[in-house]
Amino acid sequence: MKKADEKIDQSRRDLFKKSAIAAVGLAVAGVALGAKPAVAKMTQAGAMYQPKPHGSQKCSACARFTPGPKPTADGSCAVVAGQISPDGWCVMFTPK
Repeated sequence: MKKADEKIDQSRRDLFKKSAIAAVGLAVAGVALGAKPAVAKMTQAGAMYQPKPHGSQKCSACARFTPGPKPTADGSCAVVAGQISPDGWCVMFTPK
């Protein structure tokens, strides 16, 4: 093997080693800081959200719904962005 090839192989190995060390370091730092991975919520249009129930299914009966300060106030959803009506519905409906 030529010296130039040996240098390329060595620098490639060094790159892989340093990349692995950096990845482990970032993972440890994330755990140490209690970082949670960012979760993107689906748009209301993407979830086919509507502010009215779908038969007997409505957001207030969904496991993903977080109610607002009053029973009739808008709340939020774990998977759909924006304000969510307790009487609303989307295709992500999951009964409690």
